[in-house]
Amino acid sequence: MSTYIILSKISPDALKEPDDFRKMADTVKQKIRKECPDVVWKDSYAVKGQYDVVDVVESSDPGQVDKASMIIRSHGRSDTQTMQATPWKEFLATI
Repeated sequence: MSTYIILSKISPDALKEPDDFRKMADTVKQKIRKECPDVVWKDSYAVKGQYDVVDVVESSDPGQVDKASMIIRSHGRSDTQTMQATPWKEFLATI
């Protein structure tokens, strides 16, 4: 399985009420579970800076990671950037 980082910048109009945001997050989570069964969610972080959320996922199917990212974009009203990540020790072993 490969590790991926999904960076999300939430649209300002998505955050009118905190409860709306919680519902939106739950909808995104359920949709990804249903439509992207090969994507394993490892962790999520709220961050300060250019992005609002950092998600760490694993999958053997990059297409399902792409689909999960598109679900975050459309249902989470966010801009996303997805990157494949290599564990540092594995990276060092290749150079």
